[in-house]
Amino acid sequence: MTSTPDSKQGPSRRLFLAGAAAVPLVAIRTQPARAAEFNYKLATGQSLTQPINARLDQACQRIREASGGRIELKFFPASQLGSDTDLITQVRTGGIEFLNIAGSVISTVASGAAITNVGFAFSDYDHVWRGVDGPVGAYVRTQIEKAGLIVAAKAADNGFRQITSNAKPIKTPDDLKGYRIRVPVAPIFTSLFSSLGASPTSINFNELYTALQTRLVDGEENGLVTIEAGKLYEVQKYLTETNHIWDPFWIVANRRAFGKLPDALQEIVRRELDRAAMEEREDVARLTGTLKGQLASRGLTFETADKAAFRKSLTQAGFYRDWKEKFGAEAWKALEAVTGELA
Repeated sequence: MTSTPDSKQGPSRRLFLAGAAAVPLVAIRTQPARAAEFNYKLATGQSLTQPINARLDQACQRIREASGGRIELKFFPASQLGSDTDLITQVRTGGIEFLNIAGSVISTVASGAAITNVGFAFSDYDHVWRGVDGPVGAYVRTQIEKAGLIVAAKAADNGFRQITSNAKPIKTPDDLKGYRIRVPVAPIFTSLFSSLGASPTSINFNELYTALQTRLVDGEENGLVTIEAGKLYEVQKYLTETNHIWDPFWIVANRRAFGKLPDALQEIVRRELDRAAMEEREDVARLTGTLKGQLASRGLTFETADKAAFRKSLTQAGFYRDWKEKFGAEAWKALEAVTGELA
């Protein structure tokens, strides 16, 4: 998800830098660039402290080196080139050639990508990676490529999502009745929280901090890494560990631009972006293990959710039935092969 840059180096930033071999997140390169045969852009909407940015910055440098300077992949993180929705438009039209984007957001142009966002479907990371590196991921790739894009790498980890709130803790579906919660610009998120009785509002992440600060919305939902990176603990009081949705990052490419690369260069790009995604998974796992304590020390009170009650409420509201019909039997079968039957 997108965020504003984090200008302070707190404990998690220092930990992350060590975990990523102390490579600067975004190096401002002042050296004159060598002439490259292919000058492409890679953009993200994620804030500077998120692991995906360090790993993609490293990948850009490795791609240049491995290609002998034939590819110059310039890196633009932290919404420098626009919001998530702007960036999707740009990568589809060729304004940028590569984009790291959350599955929830890419689903606005490739609706099938939302299959990974079915509420309370994945119970743990064993389910997640068996699905996204297997039948569920294969289905999503097909859906994204039908939208005219190329999936250029394995999925990275945007984390299990938790609910944060300001006025009161959210522990059961009843606590969400009429609750104004920010969600990404993604239909399945709106459907999920509407089914639970909330009043979801779609807002790009780079506008979220202000929306919480001004009480345009009461709360939001995101992974711990994103909550910390976006400093949302400054404008929220409670965090409920719901794990209600897992969301991937997909690195997508403009089809025409990627197709111009000779096969050998395509192989280099895919190899290095795959490496970035796999290393980012490890970074997120390491950070998640420490962030709960850090966020608690910054004032967030952690609450336990009644997950069974949330899932029961979704079943009664017809959430699973409706989305099974929308995705179709083939996609739902691929999902349930990993998660088990979803009522």
